Amino acid sequence: MTPPPARADRIAALHAAAKERILVLDGSWGVMIQRRGLSEADFRADRFVAANGYDEKQQMKGNNDILCITRPDIIADLHEQYYAAGADISETNTFSATTIAQEDYALDEQAVWDINLEGAKLARAAADRWTEKQPDKPRFAAGSIGPLNKMLSMSSDVNDPGARSVTFDQVYEAYRHQVKALNEGGVDLYLIETITDTLNCKAAIKAIKDLEDEGMDALPIWISGTITDRSGRTLSGQTAEAFWNSVRHAKPFAVGFNCALGADLMRPFIAELSRVADTLVAAYPNAGLPNAMGQYDEQPHETAHFIEEWAASGLVNIVGGCCGTTPDHIRHVAEEVAPLKPRAVPERPVALRLSGLEPFELVA
Repeated sequence: MTPPPARADRIAALHAAAKERILVLDGSWGVMIQRRGLSEADFRADRFVAANGYDEKQQMKGNNDILCITRPDIIADLHEQYYAAGADISETNTFSATTIAQEDYALDEQAVWDINLEGAKLARAAADRWTEKQPDKPRFAAGSIGPLNKMLSMSSDVNDPGARSVTFDQVYEAYRHQVKALNEGGVDLYLIETITDTLNCKAAIKAIKDLEDEGMDALPIWISGTITDRSGRTLSGQTAEAFWNSVRHAKPFAVGFNCALGADLMRPFIAELSRVADTLVAAYPNAGLPNAMGQYDEQPHETAHFIEEWAASGLVNIVGGCCGTTPDHIRHVAEEVAPLKPRAVPERPVALRLSGLEPFELVA
């Protein structure tokens, strides 16, 4: 067996691949896990039981991230399915794996650390297997860093605009804890995703940059926000360009949007980012909007049709799927974008660019 490439070589291969072709991310994890029909016992296994101090009245079912520990076979299989479908990048099953989000399940710091560490190891192992199998198409593992269930920019009390349920320092420490474990587990890049609150995102960016200053391996950062509706704004109120101006100081490997919208409704906001961002642009929409039962009806060929048009129009460098998308969706997307060239990254003139809820630019 050939030893897997060193991390520096993998990162170099990622940058090289992004110049050669449109990269493909995996699809939804939630919909695929739900299809397994798992029981409470699957989520608890032998670890999260009364004998180890866990309250068995506290339901664990639905805490998909914990499956990295209790059902690693399922998580490994999903990585395999997405890589087999043509994904270049698969993300760790750690979307809600922070100490703050896992308070809902009364998990301690060690359990949260283990979720991230094991999740990263599972993604790393799958990526290495596929890279060895297809060395001309290396695979990469992205550390999924989700948005939290508490926001810094919005009040937690409708009667008190200044109320917050967390502080910046608490969010920073939660992300710092997650980032360290993902890095140790071997991810190739960080994916700060489904960002509803840019201030939360900034706490994650600061945690990454501070850890790098302290000697941790520096990895590419992919930042993906969420436009919540046709207003064209994030939940904390920013337009697409304002969002980019808020995070461009991180010099991200890629920036883009995911979730909330299907590809048809997301297109104008991806086009706006494509115009203003002097880095790679990424997008992974839902399989349309949910129906009355909360299910997604958009078929794989339909999702692929929308994304192929983005690619043909020169808007994107990385594509994939979010809620409702399956390996079959990703297979169709990968096939449609394979012959198309990635977006050319523009050189924008030097200017003072500011953002609040709106972008503001001063040009000399």
